[in-house]
Amino acid sequence: MDSRYKDYIEKKVPTMNENVKLPGPIVTISRECGCSAKRIATKLSKILSGYSYKSETKTDVEWRWISKEIIEESASELHMNSDRIRNVFLSERKTRLEDVKNAFSTDKMYDADDQRVIDTVSNVILDFIYKGNFIIVGRGGVALAHEMPNSLNIKLEAPLEWRINRIMQISNMSKADARDYVLSIDNQRELFVEHIAGRKIISCDYDLVFNYSTLKDDHIVDAVVSILRNRGMI
Repeated sequence: MDSRYKDYIEKKVPTMNENVKLPGPIVTISRECGCSAKRIATKLSKILSGYSYKSETKTDVEWRWISKEIIEESASELHMNSDRIRNVFLSERKTRLEDVKNAFSTDKMYDADDQRVIDTVSNVILDFIYKGNFIIVGRGGVALAHEMPNSLNIKLEAPLEWRINRIMQISNMSKADARDYVLSIDNQRELFVEHIAGRKIISCDYDLVFNYSTLKDDHIVDAVVSILRNRGMI
């Protein structure tokens, strides 16, 4: 189990009573460039909120999907520009201390390196996971949620050529530009998750992998809801 998860729980447990539920439920959605996770997350959040309203416990808990909020909340905690946080994660090499310090606002300066950024983003993700009833789109959610029993981690993927053609259709890019864009975004996302996880994420870290080129949004959402229901997560 991830040591950060253990540390997080150890800090939380002493403040809770025995009746508090376990972390989650949580759904994470990872995706390759060209696969529309936000559409899936939007539909899924509405359906899961509906299940909550109809539950016997009448908890009336709203499911929300989040993505950029993770970066924004981390930036707020660190008094750092959100673009600078992204740069820390997307750097191929370890960011120099001077570069990170320059990212902080002029009135708040810290002696911190890029590990502080990674730890803060990890804790923000863990906060959302612990609260539960969130769908985390990208942002390394799978890196911290995949070991938790009350989570479902899915990935949307499709053949490279299909994704290139889709980007060409929705952005009017040339094929060469669309290919460069897809490969660049895929690489950025892989680096981000790798920084959070401390390793490469592999296929068995996901519970479900969908071929986005052959399935409609509703097919994917229906399958996810069915599994969540059968696992007692909704």
